[in-house]
Amino acid sequence: MDFEFTDDQLALLDGARSVLASACPPALVRSVHDGQSGDGPAGLWSTLCELDWPGIAVAESSGGLGLGFVEAGIVTEELGRVAAPVPWISTVMQYGSVLRLSGDAARLAAVASGSVTGTFAVAEGGRWEPAAVRTTAVPAADGSGGWVLSGTKSHVLDGATAGEIAVVARAEVGLGVFAVPGGAAGLSATPIDVIDPTQPVANLRFDDVAVGADGVLVAPGDPGVDDLLARALDESTVAVTLSTVAACRTIFEMTVQYAKDREQFGRPIGSFQAVKHRLADCFLAVERASALAWFAALTIAEDDPRRSLATSMAKSAAGDCQRLLSKDGLQLHGGVGFTWEHDLHFWLKRAVAGELLFGTSTWHRARVAELLGLHMDWIGSAS
Repeated sequence: MDFEFTDDQLALLDGARSVLASACPPALVRSVHDGQSGDGPAGLWSTLCELDWPGIAVAESSGGLGLGFVEAGIVTEELGRVAAPVPWISTVMQYGSVLRLSGDAARLAAVASGSVTGTFAVAEGGRWEPAAVRTTAVPAADGSGGWVLSGTKSHVLDGATAGEIAVVARAEVGLGVFAVPGGAAGLSATPIDVIDPTQPVANLRFDDVAVGADGVLVAPGDPGVDDLLARALDESTVAVTLSTVAACRTIFEMTVQYAKDREQFGRPIGSFQAVKHRLADCFLAVERASALAWFAALTIAEDDPRRSLATSMAKSAAGDCQRLLSKDGLQLHGGVGFTWEHDLHFWLKRAVAGELLFGTSTWHRARVAELLGLHMDWIGSAS
């Protein structure tokens, strides 16, 4: 695999960083944390849509830019670096992934144009593996080819605001995936009080929610459903991983700058050996997590059979990274790091929240062992 970005990919990275530097300043992120965001996040999302970013990994035939997962990952990383309060991961990297894999070109075109936001509802009881799905799908009594969904979904990213939701449900013949409008009758959303309001999460309840035949993305019992869900979950997990590692890198860069600026005993604290050692450990953690995250992204882009293993290795490393960076980044900032007025906590919260979505590092470390052939009886109980 070639880990070097091409010239076009580097141009995309530079362009994304330039746009977000002006379109998503810390003041916008602060307004969300303060609960006074106004139209700021909506305006930022409109800017991304005007740039056609939601269609970055969508085929040109469906109105997209025709690029790939690596390019989408570049934008995901840059959005994570600024803790952007937009439904990018849920809409583009999760819902868009399910639509692309299921071949729903019409809905995918709506995502690419920015006219629809979406999310992926698979987790139940804090577990993201398909085996944990208990939400039921029953054929509609009128024989129209529609289905009726009942059950609950937990920890759905942007679940209370998404225009459409890709729901995984279980019928007698197996799992299926259904597109449910956000305002469907019988669907209720309960927002969760989360540490990072720029990544809102909700629990969803489905009380006999009717889905027409045109809302069946993958019919229950379809032989390809297991592979589709595995791929969609890997892509979703890697997207969260890239965002988490990007937040950790921002914490590291802010901490290094603070260590250069803050003086004690007449010299910058960054010149003290003990501080240097801690910063070196942080740097290694960020670089390791970043390398594994991009390796996972490349296995997805190149359809490498090591995809699932690479995904869990990357998510586990990202969790280890955020624990170290959250602790040392906060401590090395000293007293100012504990204040609401300092911007550091935006990225601390983004990193911690990312660890909890789509499986913790503990769960993914167990999954690595399982994929390597080491039997782990408790893997299903860890989240």
